[in-house]
Parts: sequence; structure tokens; C-alpha cells
Amino acid sequence: MAKEKGLGIVVKSAGVYALDGSNASVNAIRALREDNIDISNHRASIVHRDLIEEADLILTMGKSHKDILVSKYGFAQDKIHILNEFIYGIEKDIIDPPFGGSIQVYNNTKYELYNAMEELLKKLMRGEF
Repeated sequence: MAKEKGLGIVVKSAGVYALDGSNASVNAIRALREDNIDISNHRASIVHRDLIEEADLILTMGKSHKDILVSKYGFAQDKIHILNEFIYGIEKDIIDPPFGGSIQVYNNTKYELYNAMEELLKKLMRGEF
């Protein structure tokens, strides 16, 4: 999405509870395949200090993730935000944490994230970060 809009940004994904090297869940693969996005070769990675240090902005799915990162990497607290907090100004988690959920839960999360990413890109294009 960022590339399509001409934004030269690097996006990385890492999880607070991720198991390094694990595959994406079956329902995550199914949900994204519906939009012709293939994540079957994706492997999870856990958040580590180097990622935190190199990041300009860190967006989490929810408050518990933010709290864990701030607790562990207090030096970076000013750049760690809940996604919805950063975009919409509300401290609200993504609707449902999808991990282990039904395909419907994954689809709901996918649509919420897609909308949030659209808003994030608008914010970045306006220079609001």
C-alpha cells in the first residue's frame, strides 16, 4: 500500500508472543488469499532490541502489547503506540485478536487493519509523523 502511494518506508512485523520461525496460521493464510495475498512462506519473528532501536514508529495491536514493549524497552516509549491510538486518537485494541480464531475473526481483523492502514498512509502523506 505504501509503495503504491510512493512512500519510501520500510515496514517490519514482529510479535510480542510470536514463536520465531513459526508459520502463519491457516486462517490467516486463507483470509489473505481471498485478496490474492500469499503469506504461506511468512515466518513469525519475535520483537527484539535491534528492531526497537532502528524503528521510528512502533504500532501494536493492543494495549497489552504496548505495555509489554514499554516495560521491556522503556527508552522507546515515545515511539510505541496502539495502532488505533496513533491513527484515531483512541486507546482501543483491534476488534478481536485473531490468533486461533475462526476465519470470520481473521476477516474482521483484516478489514479493520486494512482501513487503519489506509488512514495511517493518509497521516504519513500529510506529514503528521
